[in-house]
Amino acid sequence: MNYDLPTIICAVLAFIPALVLHEVAHGFAAYKLGDPTAKSKGRLSLNPLKHVDPFGTVILPLCLLAMNMPMFGYAKPVPYNPAYFEDPRKGDLVVGLAGPLANLAQAVAGAAVAAALYFALPAGQLLVTSTLFYYVFLVFLPFYVMTNLCLLFFNILPIPPLDGSSIWAFFLPRKYMHVYYKIQQYAMLILIVLLVLLPAMLPQLNIIGWYMDVTAGNLFNLLYAWM
Repeated sequence: MNYDLPTIICAVLAFIPALVLHEVAHGFAAYKLGDPTAKSKGRLSLNPLKHVDPFGTVILPLCLLAMNMPMFGYAKPVPYNPAYFEDPRKGDLVVGLAGPLANLAQAVAGAAVAAALYFALPAGQLLVTSTLFYYVFLVFLPFYVMTNLCLLFFNILPIPPLDGSSIWAFFLPRKYMHVYYKIQQYAMLILIVLLVLLPAMLPQLNIIGWYMDVTAGNLFNLLYAWM
């Protein structure tokens, strides 16, 4: 699939708020639990530059876009100190879940806006109202919903620096934690192999692509079932 410039712009505009609100949600959750670290370091800001990670925010999304895959990635992990939490283990879980839940909320909101436009206008006007409306309704909003769903399911994978590493740790018995942390030492290598090398070398073994189809793809179809 070849993307034209307006489509690429829509994809980028969908990706930025999805990622920024994801990170702000982490920091806000930590702040509400009593940890001022994220706020003191400016990570509650809506300024995208505060959250940029060179690989996760720039290189990875561009590589995925070039491979005709949905655009997703991650930002700099929000700093927080579990020592501020009344229950550090539960606090880790709440902070870890905050980002993916923010993406879920954005996906539902985006689909709701699209549905409202769809039912508010006669079918014939959906495509002829204006070029801007065409790109908002048929390009930006679907990108926005799918991007948020991809960020949701991508980030709950149990691989650092993704949120899943803290979410799934909560459910592991303490006696297995040392094994979990030992495996995490190789997390970034595993991530690069699964996301870039394996799909490039063996397209039929695109595990992440299959995972996204089953999770984000099916949930997208459910949210857009009205169309």
